[in-house]
Amino acid sequence: MWAAARIASGSSSTPNGTAAARRASRARSKRDRTAALTRLAVISDTHLPRGARALPDKCLRLLGASDLILHGGDFVTAEFLRELRALGPPVEGVYGNMDEPSLKESLPHERVVEVGDVRIGMVHIAGPRAGREARLAARFPECGVVIYGHTHVPQVERFQHLWVLNPGSPTERRSAPSHAMLMLNVRGTRVTPELVTLS
Repeated sequence: MWAAARIASGSSSTPNGTAAARRASRARSKRDRTAALTRLAVISDTHLPRGARALPDKCLRLLGASDLILHGGDFVTAEFLRELRALGPPVEGVYGNMDEPSLKESLPHERVVEVGDVRIGMVHIAGPRAGREARLAARFPECGVVIYGHTHVPQVERFQHLWVLNPGSPTERRSAPSHAMLMLNVRGTRVTPELVTLS
């Protein structure tokens, strides 16, 4: 992850540095194997409430069974954020461009959430498609994961040291092939993302 990449790139110029990096990597791997597993449910662009629209049952089950819920913005109403928190797990998020003023006052524009040894950057709008991954890596240099929303199009991509993730939307797919969300397994420094299709 981000720390491992920094150590390896900074230590490879000498044989001793390389050996030290290998030892550090083995130590991290051992810690990762014994670290507790944390399950994160990631959603974005829910745009609720709107008419009879609701979160899919499968999404609700995964949210309720997670250790932490991350939301990438465009809740739209504070009422929905309260309903999300009522599911049980803690909720962390950022506000989106469609969120009502009270959400923009209570939530940050961007943030970094620490889960175990992993730092997760969050922002709603990540800018144009061209160069997006490089911009996010520069914007969140100490993070191993960045989550964004706004496009409603899922993305699970490894860019250099960084997981660039967009969960899509569980309620409004637009140009995406399906409604979706993400699950993240975090164990020590290891992150395993899984895109979950909901329709």
